[in-house]
Amino acid sequence: MEVKTSLLDNMIGVGDMVLLEPLSEESFINNLKKRFDHSEIYTYIGSVVVSINPYRSLPIYSPEKVEEYRNRNFYELSPHIFALSDEAYRSLRDQDKDQCILITGESGAGKTEASKLVMSYVAAVCGKGAEVNQVKEQLLQSNPVLEAFGNAKTVRNDNSSRFGKYMDIEFDFKGDPLGGVISNYLLEKSRVVKQPRGERNFHIFYQILSGATEDMLNKLKLQRDFSRYNYLSLDSSRVNGVDDAVNFRTVRNAMQIVGFMDHETQSIFEVIAAVLKLGNIEFKPESRVNGLDESKIKDKNEICELTGIDQSVLERAFSFRTLEAKQEKVSTTLNVAQAYYARDALAKNLYSRLFSWLVTRINESIKVIFLYKVMGVLDIYGFEIFEDNSFEQFIINYCNEKLQQIFIELTLKEEQEEYIREDIEWTHIEYFNNAIICDLIENTGILAMLDEECLRPGTVTDDTFLEKLNQVCATHQHFESRMSKCSRFLNDTSLPHSCFRIQHYAGKVMYQVEGFVDKNNDLLYRDLSQAMWKANHSLIKALFPEGNPAKINLKRPPTAGSQFKASVATLMKNLQTKNPNYIRCIKPNDKKAAHIFSDALVCHQVRYLGLLENVRVRRAGYAFRQPYELCLERYKMLCKQTWPHWRGPLFKLEDLRKQRLEDLATLIQKIYRGWKYRTRFLLMKKSQIVIASWYRRYMQKYFLEMKSKMPSLSPIDKNWPARPYLFLDSTHKELKRIFHLWRCKKYRDQFTDQQKLIYEEKLEASELFKDKKALYPASVGQPFHGAYLEISKNPKYKKLKDAVEEKIIIAEVVNKINRANGKVIKCHCLIPKVSFFLFQGSGAAGKGDFLFSSDHLIEMATKLYRTTLSQTKQKLNIEISDEYAIFLSFLKGCVLPCSRLSDGKNCFPGPSQVWL
Repeated sequence: MEVKTSLLDNMIGVGDMVLLEPLSEESFINNLKKRFDHSEIYTYIGSVVVSINPYRSLPIYSPEKVEEYRNRNFYELSPHIFALSDEAYRSLRDQDKDQCILITGESGAGKTEASKLVMSYVAAVCGKGAEVNQVKEQLLQSNPVLEAFGNAKTVRNDNSSRFGKYMDIEFDFKGDPLGGVISNYLLEKSRVVKQPRGERNFHIFYQILSGATEDMLNKLKLQRDFSRYNYLSLDSSRVNGVDDAVNFRTVRNAMQIVGFMDHETQSIFEVIAAVLKLGNIEFKPESRVNGLDESKIKDKNEICELTGIDQSVLERAFSFRTLEAKQEKVSTTLNVAQAYYARDALAKNLYSRLFSWLVTRINESIKVIFLYKVMGVLDIYGFEIFEDNSFEQFIINYCNEKLQQIFIELTLKEEQEEYIREDIEWTHIEYFNNAIICDLIENTGILAMLDEECLRPGTVTDDTFLEKLNQVCATHQHFESRMSKCSRFLNDTSLPHSCFRIQHYAGKVMYQVEGFVDKNNDLLYRDLSQAMWKANHSLIKALFPEGNPAKINLKRPPTAGSQFKASVATLMKNLQTKNPNYIRCIKPNDKKAAHIFSDALVCHQVRYLGLLENVRVRRAGYAFRQPYELCLERYKMLCKQTWPHWRGPLFKLEDLRKQRLEDLATLIQKIYRGWKYRTRFLLMKKSQIVIASWYRRYMQKYFLEMKSKMPSLSPIDKNWPARPYLFLDSTHKELKRIFHLWRCKKYRDQFTDQQKLIYEEKLEASELFKDKKALYPASVGQPFHGAYLEISKNPKYKKLKDAVEEKIIIAEVVNKINRANGKVIKCHCLIPKVSFFLFQGSGAAGKGDFLFSSDHLIEMATKLYRTTLSQTKQKLNIEISDEYAIFLSFLKGCVLPCSRLSDGKNCFPGPSQVWL
């Protein structure tokens, strides 16, 4: 997808009406139509977004589009609701300004969809994480729940909000959502019992009958056939393109995500079923003794089984009305008409209270304790003009008048007054200020007269209320009535006698006065409240706390008009504390059809919304305005670059501030990291000193104890003190090894060279014969003398000594064994450093190998091995075996290959191999 780099690149028509030339009503409408025909449904008026309902799905809300508008300048891309949402979110996150999104327009202009798009965009661009995602899902899934219970099909809108909703989404300092608070305003509860032709009851009634399983319907004692229920209109029970069964499953899933428990969901559906069952209750007259008719329920209704209310209690509540005044109680009977009125009043109150409980329950799931930053999203019913307009339309249009007043105050009135205060040359731009209409309705106007009439003793009817209006409001230029003192309406046949007309900012609306008093009183007979409180149903009981006999309050409850007026005043006060962002929704046609643009209808909406005046103020004024204190607070970090004058564009100033913030963040990080690691180093150093001192203390104690427990210096002494501490395990072992090496060295240092040579020979003998020769253990304790013949001292061995010139290592008498007969011949064996000599007496010299025995076999073999190794640098191969002991057990044998000397008597070694 190609991203546009400028508002003017490849633009269809003019994206910002401030740039429209020439500016006129005709060019304004033509520009909107041109963009609408090319599926460009969004247009700017400065920072205000004008949205035209396309009545079809457009591929402009994909995740790719979200990323395209994320962190982009408001005017950088084509006009889009995402651009305004991003601007509001970044202002909240970066500038700590609480925001509100004001979505206005008449019914069917697309306000509800716009509010959902704003919330979905904010949810997509804010932070991620398991907890944050859960909060976002709960906030988003509250919409399907409230739509199901608070929206309905009207002649102008298939999903019309029949209540006002304002949601405050609360964020932390990082811009991640923490939760929210939902406020609801005046549910149109009269729709529960009666719907105009071509309209439906609230969605949830049709959804539960279409989407509930057979088992659930049986538990709720319901049937799928809409025609079985008097409160459901049949002429428009189905809506094209709407699948109530699928929507029911969506609602149930949304309720689960928001946090409704299974038993709570079941209780809610039971109340919905009870409302439908109430509509099927019929009454019959029954004459009493006093001649008055008393109403009786015709047939037994399943509502008692469903709600746990005793049948007799419910019948009495519909047959009698109890009036209390101080200590007196008066009970009067209700006729059939009054019983039907009481039934409908109960159904309306039951559903209305259920809806309020739903909002409260959702708030419990998404509420937060601490508030940081808030973004408010207002989705409230639009301006309505129907064929039959009653109290509900009057209240709805009053709310829209107040919203239009805020728009006028902030975008037209205050801006022009600000320029005058700043002594800026300014030509005043005329606009219609609807404050005069608001005054007509509130303060001492129509609502005040209605409350006064409701509280007045005596006979009070809708006609007496109209008479009072004709007296008080007759001279008001925006009030019209056939019965007023103003003669110009006496012959107006378009205005019936039982009606009055108000010239609203959006046009003239005629209201039928019938029902104004009753709907404003909004009374529910106390007998019905007490009957509901006696229900064996926890939710219904909680919805009627005033039915508790222990908490009877004789004070008259506030009227519906006064409650709504107070709620609207609170809403306006709340909105004025936040930075407003406007979305002005326009309906292109009355047919709810795509690709149709009605010039006359759009022109009418443009006029009463004051869009042209808004364009003129924006063209003549300044696009960016900010109080000095806020400006100084925001840009003071750039003083060297901006003081005393700044000549560049605001965008450049923001870029410089952004770069400066990054530099400051780097500086803060550097200082913090330096402090952090230095603090950590000092703490580690302090800890090291403490640990080292304790370690030295324990080591000192350990060494002192070891000093007193040291074993002897004998190398064969294996005693060693036990380890005192576990952490000294490796030290203890290493110390033991070092001590053993040290005492071995001390022991070796005591030896003379001769002793060292003897021990080396003993060590060599150990390596050769240990665990290999049976004779070895007996030889360990015998020292190696070598000079067994004492040649140098005995004269008879002088000839042997003279025959060997080298130093003699060993001289011994050995027994040579004859292989043939085993006879033994004594021989003298001499082993010098480089030779091996064997001297024997008379007799023939032996050939080949020698077999002889010796009393010092281990010593001879060891010295022969060492002599051979030192002279030839090769190890003598010694094969050790006791096999000769089998045949000659009295001898010790040694086989030695040798060569014969020239005299045939003396021999010296040949190849080095010995068998033992």
